[in-house]
Amino acid sequence: MHINQQKDNLLPFDGELYSYGRIYTEDQANTLLNSFIQSIAWEHDQVRLFGKTHITTRKVAWYGDLGRSYQYSGSVKQAHAWTPLLSEIKSQVEEICQAKYNACLLNLYHDGNEGMGWHADNEKSIVAHSSIASLSLGCQRRFDLKHTTSGKKISIELENGQLINMQGSIQEHWKHALAKSKKIKELRINLTFRLMI
Repeated sequence: MHINQQKDNLLPFDGELYSYGRIYTEDQANTLLNSFIQSIAWEHDQVRLFGKTHITTRKVAWYGDLGRSYQYSGSVKQAHAWTPLLSEIKSQVEEICQAKYNACLLNLYHDGNEGMGWHADNEKSIVAHSSIASLSLGCQRRFDLKHTTSGKKISIELENGQLINMQGSIQEHWKHALAKSKKIKELRINLTFRLMI
């Protein structure tokens, strides 16, 4: 595992966003990706919009300390127990980000037709201003951020094995999204480690 210690805040104001670069080599990241495809209890996400339930093509999984639930977009998830591999990665990410996590939301995007619209991870069940670390595995995807009042936008290309960390007041002032692209045919998994109340 390679750790880029450079920690420049990528946001100009109202919050903190750090990139640690690729903390795993291409081979290590691909091995993790293939392991998670096989071993994680994936399910299609259910999202409630305007009173209707929609089943997403994107798949998700929720892991964490026993008893940790997560409620968002009108659905409640009960945590699966940490797998040995997830637990090991969590410890590594905690060391790099100098933070503690008790849960992890995993997303599986089959290709560029699947993405994530503008949102903030500001649910009341997440400890306010705590670190949310996101590890990307698989194909490179564009991660967009937009300031809620000024409209300022920032984009980052997230690479295979790259770790970013959102903390401070970022969720209050910025929304983020994963851009769709019809050109992308490969899949991506991302792990977002969180500290739940």
